[in-house]
Amino acid sequence: MKDVRVQPGPGLPDGLVIPDAELVERFSRSPGPGGQSVNTTDSRVELEWDPASSGALTEAQLTRILSRSNGPIVVVSHEQRSQHRNRIEARERLAARVRDLLAPPPPTRRPTRPTRGSKERRLDAKRQRSQTKQLRGRVQD
Repeated sequence: MKDVRVQPGPGLPDGLVIPDAELVERFSRSPGPGGQSVNTTDSRVELEWDPASSGALTEAQLTRILSRSNGPIVVVSHEQRSQHRNRIEARERLAARVRDLLAPPPPTRRPTRPTRGSKERRLDAKRQRSQTKQLRGRVQD
């Protein structure tokens, strides 16, 4: 099996890299049926990162993350695959979560007028038809 190296930290926007020293990883394994080898074990990887004590973020990034997240960010990868693959997946999930937190908020939509109900629309259409008939009647007179 080809060995896939785990990057030092998840790749994030603006070249942000979270160093391994700031990540807390917890592993737990439960062997598959018959207690197979490591490659077929069911592994759970929990990855925790506390942005408040991070040195990787700029002041603006830290402010944005802390305004949208309460406390440390915890992601879990728990699939029927090797611990190594789950470790990579947990880092990718953390990167996606941090990317979402750093993304600018969606533009706020202007409040629109409340839509009119179908009954009102029917009455409007009826009123319009009757006015049209009246106008046609006046033209013929």
